[in-house]
Amino acid sequence: MNAKIITIGDEILIGQIVDTNATYMAQELNKIGVSVVEMLSIQDQAAAILTALEGAQNKVDLVLITGGLGPTKDDITKATMCTYFEDHLEENPVVLAHIKMLFEKYISTKMNDSNLTQALLPSKAIPLKNNYGTAPGMWVQKGQTVFVFMPGVPFEMKAILSESVLPKIVSDFKRPHIIHKTIQTYGVGESAIAEDISVWADALPPHIKLAYLPSLGKVRLRLSAVGSDKEILEKEVNDQVQLLMPLLGEIVYGIESEDILEVIVAKLLTQKKRTLSVAESCTGGKLAAAFTAIPGASAYFKGGIVAYETAQKSNLLGVSKSLIEQHSVVSKEVASAMALGVQKLMGSDFAIATTGNAGPTKGDSEAPLGTVCIAIAHPKGVYSEIFSMGNHRERIVQKTVNKALALLQKEIIKF
Repeated sequence: MNAKIITIGDEILIGQIVDTNATYMAQELNKIGVSVVEMLSIQDQAAAILTALEGAQNKVDLVLITGGLGPTKDDITKATMCTYFEDHLEENPVVLAHIKMLFEKYISTKMNDSNLTQALLPSKAIPLKNNYGTAPGMWVQKGQTVFVFMPGVPFEMKAILSESVLPKIVSDFKRPHIIHKTIQTYGVGESAIAEDISVWADALPPHIKLAYLPSLGKVRLRLSAVGSDKEILEKEVNDQVQLLMPLLGEIVYGIESEDILEVIVAKLLTQKKRTLSVAESCTGGKLAAAFTAIPGASAYFKGGIVAYETAQKSNLLGVSKSLIEQHSVVSKEVASAMALGVQKLMGSDFAIATTGNAGPTKGDSEAPLGTVCIAIAHPKGVYSEIFSMGNHRERIVQKTVNKALALLQKEIIKF
């Protein structure tokens, strides 16, 4: 079963917002065996919408469309639907009652006539309840293609998709099984990995595909298989993973889940009932932000200090000024002292410290641009390393975060 995703909105095309809706819809469709063959972002204009709908008609089984369903004049999706499906708008009493309930219970502003127009739907459309907003989703079929329209507000779209759209797809369509397994690696580049596993990759059966997904020191290897028998597919993919693992060796830091590295580390800390704190300089709080973005982080994350100015490494973390003068602020020795300082201050089992020169100027150290020191304090001491992370500031910072997480994972496993 093939699908196309269309997101409507000038705000996407001018870069005012990032289109997260398309990514989310694609992920959810893939989980139920629907292959997305195209994603398209278009202007909030009738001609663009009509062209997009016509371009999908009878070429795919399913089209998911988000955006343009608000109550204001610039929201033209419903009117354009009427043109395309040769339909007209009718007031839906169930949707109208829902809108009135939302205003009575949850919305403090007074309901006006434009809000009531949200209950006007194309007569051929099946309404899909929106528990969190006034714009319902709509399900319409034309020829061999089903079109599903949803609001562009992400949390409203997600609710409609999970509560109405996906269950209806599952019940109405026969779909193949799609199996993915992802092996996550760190420290070796894509081309080097490809060379090391080339014999294995060339021997993969035709229905199992390998994809390389590189990102700043990390490479994910995703195996994907499509077929009618889920159990057979899972066994075939698992067998291939068992053949692959010895070829990759110690560069593997995660298998199976699509979890990002900080989530994998968080799960390790939780399982082992260990705690973590961070002392950051060149990463500017990105490590702390990565952990606190994960629900339940308070169970293992004690806190963090961004000691960006050199003096604050002494004032807040207790790093001796003589150590800084002797070794430079960008050094393994200072990184180790920072890690031990925040570990003691926060009372955590583990601690990460980062200090480096992300550029474009050298700051308080003569270390070359891209030089970064990372230290991991653990229950029995501290471990530190020095790295060269390139010459682009954003790249240096993110690679430092990734490397720090990979080092921390290895240390946690030891205890």
